[in-house]
Parts: sequence; C-alpha cells; structure tokens
Amino acid sequence: MTSVPIDEEFHPELRALARIAPRATITNPATMKIMRRLSALRPPQTSGIRVQRLGADTSIRIYDGAHGSSSEPALLWIHGGGYVMGRAHLDDRLCRSFAAALGITVASVDYRLAPENPYPAALLDCHAALHRVAEIPGVDPDRIAIGGLSAGAGLAAALAIRLRDHGDLVPALQLLAYPMLDDRSSAAAHPLAPRYRFWNQASNRYSWRAYLAAADPAVAVPARRDDLSGLAPAWIGVGSLDLFHYESVTYAQRLRTAGVACRLEVIPGAFHGFDAVAPKTSVAQAFFARQCLALNDVFRGD
Repeated sequence: MTSVPIDEEFHPELRALARIAPRATITNPATMKIMRRLSALRPPQTSGIRVQRLGADTSIRIYDGAHGSSSEPALLWIHGGGYVMGRAHLDDRLCRSFAAALGITVASVDYRLAPENPYPAALLDCHAALHRVAEIPGVDPDRIAIGGLSAGAGLAAALAIRLRDHGDLVPALQLLAYPMLDDRSSAAAHPLAPRYRFWNQASNRYSWRAYLAAADPAVAVPARRDDLSGLAPAWIGVGSLDLFHYESVTYAQRLRTAGVACRLEVIPGAFHGFDAVAPKTSVAQAFFARQCLALNDVFRGD
C-alpha cells in the first residue's frame, strides 16, 4: 500500500506541530458543524479582491496579479474541506501569493457543500466558475489552470474529466495538492495511519458518504474512472505521511499510463495540510514554489 517505511519520521520542521496536531478534524455531523463555525470566525479580506456572484449560493473571489498584458493566464482555485466544509476566503493568503508570484489572475470559487448539496452540486459550481473566469477581461481562455488542495484538488481532477467528456475548455494544467481522489481509501489498510494528522480514515469515510449520497461512485469519484486519457497535464504534490499519499501516487501512475503528462512530488515526512498550518516553514515554501514552477512552465510554454 505504501512505498515509505512504516517507521518513517515526521519532517524535522513539522515534528513539533505533529506532536499536538489532531489525527482528525471531522468524523461526524457534530464535528463538521464545529469546524464550520470555526471557519466562519475568520472574516474575509476585502482589499484588492473582487467578488462576483455565480448564483444564490455560489461566487468567485478574484485576485488580480496581472502585469498589464491584455492576455494573461489565470488559475481557478478550489478550496479544500472534505467536500463538507471550508470557504474560499480561507485561502485568501495563498491565492494572493499565486497572483503576485506569477503575475496572473486567480479566482477562488465558493461552491455548495455537502451533505446539504451532494454530488454533483460542487462540481457544477466549479464548472460554472471556470467559464466565468474565461470571461474576465484580460484573461486568456487558452491558459487557465484548475487547481486546489485536498477535496478542492479532487474537484479539480473531477472537473478535468468533466471538461474532457463534454468537449469543453481544455485546462492548461491540473494543479493537485494532496488530492482527495478515492473513496476506497477509507476502507484500505494503512500501516502509517498512526502518523496521519488532520485527516484520517474516519474523516474520509464521513466526508465521502456525505458528498456522494446516492451518486454512483464509478462516475463521481475520479480514481474510479476507467478512462483517464485525453486529460489536461497534471502536477500532483503530496506528503508521504498523508492518507492521500497512496491514491495520489496511483493516480499519477494511471495518468502517465493513459498518456497524460504528470509530475509527481512526494514530500518526505509531511502530513495532510502541512503547508496550510505551517506556511512559514521552508518545506511549505518549497512546496508552494514547486506549484508556481509547474504553473509557470505551462503558462510560458516551457
């Protein structure tokens, strides 16, 4: 199930945090509600950010980093939260960083959450958001990447498949940071489970059930799709001590087998969400830099 030794240690910069970090943040409706309330305590930033409504319950937050060109690349960013929690404004710092570092427009989508809005609500919202990004003045519709972290990365992967199936816009890149791709990970054996932080099998089981509801997993779950050919190129980054390590590595291998260019980055000793909870560490900054490099390569044609 894993290519790393079962006694692998946490990354030195993450070791102290790992001692106090929980193994899970949500496992049931009660803990989900608590996490949602905590997320609501952080007010959205407003300076330099434009908000456009997509519908009654959806919107995009736009961060401008363009350097004055009339045809700039863009990134549609999709926040994480296990499909059941999270808000776009919680990634304001990260989205601003992408915009500033790359000189691009970044748009982060607030999609509908499960279990109130199960599959395919969030995916449809992300699809609508991509089209809205393509309409932003100055954005080159042929150079729009889609990306996210955790469940947001899972939605980006699902969106890439949906776009291919519908003959729609072709993303420049799938930027998948520790993507939530496979509901079957909840039942698999994981020798490294005692070292997981913030997201474990119980978290995964609850969230996938809430998101899928009555949907067919063979259609709704990216890792269950038989045909991965013809998808946009991908960058996948994941920690070796993340529940999603194995499914990320497997998905990268399947993409390559299907003829899709995919760069895989495994961060030794990193747990789920390490860059979000410890953004000032050099390991988190290096992770961000690798994402910027992948985006820059496809945007500049390198």
